[in-house]
Amino acid sequence: MRTGVTGWTALPLVLALAAPAMAQDVALSPAPVPVPASDAAAGTLAAGENEIAFSADSVSYDNDNEVVVAAGRVRVNRRGTFVAADQVRWDRKTGEVLATGNVVVVQPEGDKLISERVVLTDELRDATVENLLVVLESGGRIAADKAVRTGDVTTLDNAVYSPCAVTTVGGCPKRPSWRILAARVRYDQKAQRVSFERGRLELFGVSLPLLPVFSLGTGSGGEGYTGALPPEIRYSRRRGVELETPYYLRFGPNRDLTLTPRVYSAVNPALEARYRDLNRLGAFSLGAFVTYGDTTSYDDTRDDKGVRAYVEGNGKLQFDPLWSLTGQVRLATDKTVARFYDLNRDDRFRNFLDLERIDTDSYISLAGWAFQGLRQNDIQKRIPIALPAFDARIRLGEPILGGRVELQANSLAVLRREGQDSQRAFLSARWDLRRLTNWGQELLLTGYARGDVYHSDENELTTTVNYRGESGWKTRGITAAAAEVRWPLMGNFLGGIQRLTPRVQLVLTPPTANISLPNEDSRSVDLEDSNLFAINRFPGYDRWEDGSRITYGVDWNLDRPGWSVSSNVGQSYRLNRDAQIFPEGTGLTDRWSDFVGRTRLKVGRFIDLTHRFRLDKDNLSVRRNEVDLTVGTTETYARIDYLRLNRNVDAAVEDLRDKEELRLAGRWKFSRFWSVFGATVLDLTNSNEDPLSLADGINSVRHRLSLDYEDDCLSFGISWRRDYERLGNRAEGSTFSFRLSLKGLKR
Repeated sequence: MRTGVTGWTALPLVLALAAPAMAQDVALSPAPVPVPASDAAAGTLAAGENEIAFSADSVSYDNDNEVVVAAGRVRVNRRGTFVAADQVRWDRKTGEVLATGNVVVVQPEGDKLISERVVLTDELRDATVENLLVVLESGGRIAADKAVRTGDVTTLDNAVYSPCAVTTVGGCPKRPSWRILAARVRYDQKAQRVSFERGRLELFGVSLPLLPVFSLGTGSGGEGYTGALPPEIRYSRRRGVELETPYYLRFGPNRDLTLTPRVYSAVNPALEARYRDLNRLGAFSLGAFVTYGDTTSYDDTRDDKGVRAYVEGNGKLQFDPLWSLTGQVRLATDKTVARFYDLNRDDRFRNFLDLERIDTDSYISLAGWAFQGLRQNDIQKRIPIALPAFDARIRLGEPILGGRVELQANSLAVLRREGQDSQRAFLSARWDLRRLTNWGQELLLTGYARGDVYHSDENELTTTVNYRGESGWKTRGITAAAAEVRWPLMGNFLGGIQRLTPRVQLVLTPPTANISLPNEDSRSVDLEDSNLFAINRFPGYDRWEDGSRITYGVDWNLDRPGWSVSSNVGQSYRLNRDAQIFPEGTGLTDRWSDFVGRTRLKVGRFIDLTHRFRLDKDNLSVRRNEVDLTVGTTETYARIDYLRLNRNVDAAVEDLRDKEELRLAGRWKFSRFWSVFGATVLDLTNSNEDPLSLADGINSVRHRLSLDYEDDCLSFGISWRRDYERLGNRAEGSTFSFRLSLKGLKR
């Protein structure tokens, strides 16, 4: 018969040792012992703080010796901590509590202690445990020959720690990928810190020495701990051997700093730092890199030395549900410091600050933008600063003539220290109406009106004539009306459902001033499937596509079990013969536009193919050919990306350069834990496609190859990367990296 007891007994305080200890051979893998949260015969926890509830098959009491013995499936429950044992013996004279036989202690945090014998002192907080195993909530295991707990500190002898599984899926024992063996382990429960004395790291059976005293966090808090992080090793042609030794400083649960000294064999050492902060308003991150070396960037004929630095930061503050402030800063002392030290590979840095208010029917943005050019021929004084950039939109709640109205106010000031300055402001209103006819056609009606004011000076400093505009004050009025009809047709086809949707759009807009106004945001224009039916096919506001036109096309979709295909194609026809403002080669210059389209094929999750194209209206020559193909799974796959722009644009229009590029990448997981990854970028551009290109038709840009291993508690990789880009007269060359990550080591 099960016996339930509630009383003032020290019996349940076996749980005092429930804090994670550390040790014993990790090959130990005892079967889990179920510890029920309640038992049919268990008593209920009384109101007293020291009262406990326990149940057992039998309870006996020796009055002469004052010994209480609970035997047979003993279960103890005290304030969320559960203890299970075959027998618990309490000697009231000595105050000793002894739990024996399959002892399991489970803490509220999820940590589990497993042993055959636990002895407690009369204070019931200090204890001695022999041959124990601790299973942490984070997944780590600690085993030891003996453990002694005093207060919040547990000391273990001959201990082993590892987060790795010690059994296979089938339950067979296996050696962990890595483990730490130590003569003594000290666990401070309050600090959540584990220290190893005279320890060594065993990696795939090979022993490696550690520091005399080595410590790590238990992982129960998940917030990190101050201490050293695993180092990283690289080798590159320009920097030589590189050693990174990061050190992590935790100031609180919401703030930390990582300091990373970098030592090179070929150049001067450097220091990198990153600070992160999360507060009640939001989060931000600041990073910096500083060293001393050659500051001449691309000019190899000089030998100037000085401080080289790179600073970056980003963050967002949310003042209330509507207002927020977002920012980013990226600055460098010279053009090549970030690329030379492999910090990033961008050819320009963007800096901005954006104050926004967003709700369901309105949007306000006040922003400022600045840029730093990193290409060899960039002149920083001629790179614009956009300040202020203001945009406000509001959708009226009540429909007008059955349609929704959106109002917009926008202004932009573009400043250059050496070059053209311009300012712009406009007000606009847009009306949209959507209706379905009795025959199932979808009718979209749009009305648009806008008034612009421009001012610019020093226009002659802009080299591209089409971008200059005329100096002084200019105004412009824009009006447009558009009607689009879509007719979705559906039916069964090839065992699936197909949808065929013809589309026709009519846009009416009178002649509009363009060339007399400066062009800052509408330069990179190109006809694509994404903007075919746009009212204005320029990407910004400074240019407006005037002249009435008809656009027509068709969308087709087929969905079958296991695979699907979608496609669209279209063209536009201009109704007037006036000269157009589109550069030659954009596909929009003549009355008939080029043909554009896109096709996407998906076969389950194994094949994903997207093809975009633009065909010349006169001879069907391919002006744009873009293919994105992925074949495989998330573990083994191949990817091909090909792009060819053959638009024959005037070389003076620098924003529309032609190019041809091929990108290949693939990953092969050839065993359960091993995989190999490779990628390459090839520049196929030649002088026929781009007269300003130095490529000869097939130039390597970047190669990458890596061998990776990853299991449940360890990952490492060896990688090689070859960059063919040059910094001045110096080729970047090859970079070799070695990466090792021991999962379960909390910083």
